[in-house]
Amino acid sequence: MSETRTLRSINGLGLVAATVLLVGCGGGASGGDWTAPPDPNRAKEQGETITTYGMPDDWANYGEQIKTFCADYQIKGCNHVDTDMTSAEEIQRYDAEKNNPVAIFSDIGLAYGPIASAKGVVPPYLPPNAEKLPAELKAKPGEGGWMATFVGVPSILVNVDALAAKGLTPPRDWADLAKPEYKGLVGVRPPGKAGEGDAFFMALVVTTGGSWGNFDSGIALAKQIAPNLAGQAGNAELAEKGEIPIQIKYDFNNIANAKALREKGIDVEVFIPASGSIYAPSGMMVNKYNTKQMDLAKLYMEYLLSDKAQTIFAKFGARPILYVLGKVDIPADARANWLPDEQYAKVKQIDFTQVQPAEIGKIWEEQVLAP
Repeated sequence: MSETRTLRSINGLGLVAATVLLVGCGGGASGGDWTAPPDPNRAKEQGETITTYGMPDDWANYGEQIKTFCADYQIKGCNHVDTDMTSAEEIQRYDAEKNNPVAIFSDIGLAYGPIASAKGVVPPYLPPNAEKLPAELKAKPGEGGWMATFVGVPSILVNVDALAAKGLTPPRDWADLAKPEYKGLVGVRPPGKAGEGDAFFMALVVTTGGSWGNFDSGIALAKQIAPNLAGQAGNAELAEKGEIPIQIKYDFNNIANAKALREKGIDVEVFIPASGSIYAPSGMMVNKYNTKQMDLAKLYMEYLLSDKAQTIFAKFGARPILYVLGKVDIPADARANWLPDEQYAKVKQIDFTQVQPAEIGKIWEEQVLAP
């Protein structure tokens, strides 16, 4: 689901060109049993290089997560190498590289979990502590390979100074984004290609009274907003320059960007729109073909649902999945970067395993963007 995930062409789903490092002595799809418990001693030797897709260090605090994981499990080396890409791209790369696998695991928008299962790129493994998650937040029994880890909430970041220079005031709700004075000033990752974009579209649907399969109200609002969208998704640099002063991103991304901009003396605001939003789960997906780092991957999945890892997500500004489910307490100091709780009063949970990115992409192209 970081600013570096720039053109994931969906916050978790786009196409990327990148250079990647082979893991250790290369991929290799031979040997090992994905259904067996991990061997911590073997895992210690499998992390010299930890290559990932779509989870750079500044995305949801993965830098700290991986360092802490390596320290806790005494992983040797722990050189984290990431190639930023969307969830769709990650699945494509796993499949394309099956004979010479590169990545160990990836961060995905949860709607892409079933897609990964259908493509056959994830292993039949879930850690024991995944039983804390309801069925809609993890792979089906016997399939495995992906599970929810934290949630993002579509929110709005506004460069107040840049808007004021244009004689404009900030929007306060989704419908405000359709005002003609914001033409070309609104950035969002493309629905159908990135998780953030999918979540944005579903937030429009749900906050206007719709649901999955009942899109009409959301399409109507999206059509009004579409003419105001910038030609690119937007990031902290473009927000700083005032080129895209209104940006729709998950709350934790906007919180991080706002912090960086405020340190430069720029007046910015981050908020959940007045009519509400949705919880959009992000997840961990493991590469079935990378059997040479199998034990490491299994341990990392287990680690991400630990209280410690859930708290590390929280420190960044992301709401851990177990917190949303009421199954973990997060210390107050770890919640210091969060938006006020009252802003989440109208944020709704939906079943993201029903969400089909391809269907959203088709709707976006044929019904939202089409004349």
